[in-house]
Amino acid sequence: MSLSDFFSPIQSDRFSPKNGFLTSQLGLKVDFYTDRFPNLEEKSYDIAIIGVNDDRGSSTNYGCSLAAEHFRSQFYLLNEGPFSSKIIDLGNIIAGNEISDTYFAVKMVVEELIRLHILPVIIGGGQDLTYAQYMAYEGLEQKVDLVVIDSKFDLDEDQNEGLATTANSYLSKIFLHQPNYLFNFSNVGYQTYFVNQDSLKVMDKLYFDVHRLGEFMQDISLTEPVIRNANMISFDMGAIRSGDAVANANASPNGFYGEDACKIARYAGMNDKLSSIGFYEFNPAFDKNGQTAMLLAQMVWYFIDGYYNRKQDFPLIPKSQYIIYRTSLKDGSGEMNFVKSKRSDRWWMQVPYPIGISKNERYHLVPCRYDDYNTAVNGEMPDLWWRTYQKLG
Repeated sequence: MSLSDFFSPIQSDRFSPKNGFLTSQLGLKVDFYTDRFPNLEEKSYDIAIIGVNDDRGSSTNYGCSLAAEHFRSQFYLLNEGPFSSKIIDLGNIIAGNEISDTYFAVKMVVEELIRLHILPVIIGGGQDLTYAQYMAYEGLEQKVDLVVIDSKFDLDEDQNEGLATTANSYLSKIFLHQPNYLFNFSNVGYQTYFVNQDSLKVMDKLYFDVHRLGEFMQDISLTEPVIRNANMISFDMGAIRSGDAVANANASPNGFYGEDACKIARYAGMNDKLSSIGFYEFNPAFDKNGQTAMLLAQMVWYFIDGYYNRKQDFPLIPKSQYIIYRTSLKDGSGEMNFVKSKRSDRWWMQVPYPIGISKNERYHLVPCRYDDYNTAVNGEMPDLWWRTYQKLG
């Protein structure tokens, strides 16, 4: 089975301006699948843009299946940044007869692109496609750190096990899937009045990292270590305040500001270990003057800018480029080690594997903040260290 079996080609006349693109615009910098499917192994692309025209899993936001075309109409008008793009737009994944067929197509496409060291940028579709994005890592037999930017947890506690995956329940499917390839889940930006308190208890019991929107309102850079820990990211456009991104049937007056969403996208691009990202739930039916399409285009632009500004400081090689800091706990029960990159000034903490758990590695590296180091300097154990240690066991 070829990847071309899953795609419908680009019809560039739908989004190109009457007089054509300017030489500086992305419309002339990106390659497109228009008639003949590209040989992805022959030409070394860095990033692949993929549309998914399926919103059957997003019952409260029908219309988001049209997201990709409206995104393209704004994205390709943007000028290329201070980087040389090696990007391919593969067109749209064809919706299957059943939604499970679409999931299979997304899974196979994402899996193969990651194998080819091409980072897929998925423009959905409903956020239930996150489940298909996650399933790609099963084929790769790779543990996953999943980060979701969302105003709520899509667990849908009232749904009975075995029913169809939806945009409100896909996390339950991921958490319960066997074999389990999920190492860590992080939510960025939940709003407490949208969250069942029992769900918060579940997250705490599983030692997952969940962060309220209010934690980041004064300083959006606090999202960076959380984002840096992801192998895959799912971004619900409904996490952005309706004043900046109205094109979502579930839009809320509160959420991230547009410029903060762009910063988060750039942090994602700069993450050396990130191998796939999806932007979901953009619904053109509610878009006024193409505002949300333009914001999404700018977010992806910042993601690409971040990608081409990666610091290549993970894994921590060579060791001469890093400084190790050692701290001791107040009760004398042990020490904690932190690592700082000379290249980027970013921090990690070393969390030791319990005895007998890992034969090959002594430590698990977790992105952290300078504040975590200061907590340890004061003799206290950072919560992030303890949660990670519990998961390693």
